[in-house]
Amino acid sequence: MNSPTLLNADLSDRTVVNTTSLPWQASPTPGVSRRQIERIGDEVARATSVVRYAPGARFPAHTHGLGEEILVLEGVLSDEHGHYGPGTYIKNPPQSQHSPFTEAGCTLFVKLRHLQADDLSRTVIDTRLATWHPGLVPGLQVLPLSAFGTEHTALVRWAPQTFFNPHRHHGGEEIYVVQGVFEDEHGRYPEGSWIRSPHLSQHQPFSREGCTIFVKTGHLPDTSA
Repeated sequence: MNSPTLLNADLSDRTVVNTTSLPWQASPTPGVSRRQIERIGDEVARATSVVRYAPGARFPAHTHGLGEEILVLEGVLSDEHGHYGPGTYIKNPPQSQHSPFTEAGCTLFVKLRHLQADDLSRTVIDTRLATWHPGLVPGLQVLPLSAFGTEHTALVRWAPQTFFNPHRHHGGEEIYVVQGVFEDEHGRYPEGSWIRSPHLSQHQPFSREGCTIFVKTGHLPDTSA
């Protein structure tokens, strides 16, 4: 039996990837390519990627054993359930099926097999039309996308010159910078950056220029045992 493909697979490591510097790699489906960020497994894998569909590309019908989360970055993704424009968040639960395609092309941020087996609700949110809520500090706005058990997914919008409090991540934190520049004491992360901070990591984030980030928390294991 072949060993699974491992890419940024140590969940106890803090990992930063500038996805815009990664090569586009062809997938098994014609017209669909991806920038692979993290992966544990081969074609059936726990994976995080930026995925690009060429105009007219169609992905075969498939089942998501442990679910899928999608944020549409550009263009329009479609399947038999609907059409999803830029800024749309989709959570397809474990054991769901669909046949995605695009007419004009699209680019997506995609997480596969990260959901809990009993997180069975399907969620679709057009973040351009949804109501954002005030954050914990001035200049911060939050749009909750999904919550199940300890896991939370949201978009967070930072006005320029917004500074947050130092805090610790129980269950870890993962960030994808959708727009602008996100920062903390460890570095500066422009659009397209991906940061995974492990269980009990801590930092003090801020944004001098303003940004929008996709944030997932509480989904990384305690690897100290």
